[in-house]
Amino acid sequence: MAGLAAAEELVSLATAATQPSEITLVEAAGRVGGVLSTVRRDGWLIERSADNFLAARPEAVQLVERLGLQDQLVGVDPRVRRALVWHEGRPVPAPQGFRLLAPGRIGPILTTPLLSPAGKLRMLAERFVPQRSSRADESLESFVVRRLGREAFERLVQPLAAGIWTADPARLSMAAACGEFLAMEREHGSLWVGERRRTRSGSTPSAVGARYGQFLTLAAGMQTLPERLAARLREQGVRFVDAKAARTERLPAGGWRTSFDNPSDGDAAIDADAVVLAVPAAVAARLLASVESELAADLRGIEYAGSAVISLGFARADVAHPLDAAGMVIPRRARRRILAVSFSSSKYPGRAPEGCVLMRVFAGGALDPDVVRCDDAALEALARDEVAELLGARGTPRLVQIDRWHGAMPQYHVGHVERVARIMERTASLPGLGIAGAAYMGVGIPQVIASGQAAARQACTR
Repeated sequence: MAGLAAAEELVSLATAATQPSEITLVEAAGRVGGVLSTVRRDGWLIERSADNFLAARPEAVQLVERLGLQDQLVGVDPRVRRALVWHEGRPVPAPQGFRLLAPGRIGPILTTPLLSPAGKLRMLAERFVPQRSSRADESLESFVVRRLGREAFERLVQPLAAGIWTADPARLSMAAACGEFLAMEREHGSLWVGERRRTRSGSTPSAVGARYGQFLTLAAGMQTLPERLAARLREQGVRFVDAKAARTERLPAGGWRTSFDNPSDGDAAIDADAVVLAVPAAVAARLLASVESELAADLRGIEYAGSAVISLGFARADVAHPLDAAGMVIPRRARRRILAVSFSSSKYPGRAPEGCVLMRVFAGGALDPDVVRCDDAALEALARDEVAELLGARGTPRLVQIDRWHGAMPQYHVGHVERVARIMERTASLPGLGIAGAAYMGVGIPQVIASGQAAARQACTR
């Protein structure tokens, strides 16, 4: 998506400047969209990775509108805009008004079975916890334990966060991943105070655990977005090349040359005034190794984690749980092998045939990297065993879809903001170069689109 967004921005810039241009988009995978991929089979609609995007940021919605897809936008069913948390052998709703890290209402905290009396008191006392004097970056685990207590972290925040970042919370950067909540402490001295002021300003949360009321998808699946954008770009004259880039180098007279391994259409290399590298950080490091060694070193320093998504379709009668939520997250303290289960057919219409339900089971991540290397039979058995115990899913699934994403999720470790600042500063010192993707300033679809747009503008800056 970052590369497609960059190409669209370049077309727009060229049109505004009324200058002729030739834009080439190089894709090694043989298909557009990166991890965004939808499978449609016998009445099932399965998202292989992301199944929605956050509408609080404008970039994705604006792209949908530019492509004329706004009539396909679908929100999470209001009846299931909540998250469940597995606790002591049963699913328990996350407290009403609790938004990832920030408690907004006292009553639900006092009544939730997720916390012990001591844990509730510790969370209620958060407003009296002094601010951290240091401005240095801090891990999610350190921040939450310091402000809300160990119990709130282990039973509530850790599982909710794992369902988003699949990261090690002891290494996940607050500044990079949860800057909004870090700002609450710095501006208001308390998450309680900051969340109350936010809701009183009119930004009332419409869900618990996550902002489900702000998530949107496309009725025909998320793959529709890159496919439609690619079709539009082809209509606008963008050339698509199926090839794998081997290296990128600066030309003595200015501009850039990108060389390819086994190009499909005969191009051994392309010379250009500007180049945008919308690739994983490690790939960008390899391509730029001979151009700027310090930049390449910082790019190599961004780690990635993998995960497996096991989609299971059952007859509705074979699942005991009502699936009356958007999904369920599993605390690490429960010592289970999965991170979360998303109730796809409860969230959005058209995901399963009549009389059936679809769920997606997530496993792996930074703290369980071996899962993604299991074979299909082992992953299916793992997922079926888990949903049998957690949700009462019995019998043989009518659908099984297994997707592995090796090293697909960038890890925003403590110090990530400073690293990205160095990367962007060094990139800006190289005229005609832009870098984009999920590795830098956000893993969500709107952030990835924004990164492609910004990289295109940067590459065109003289």
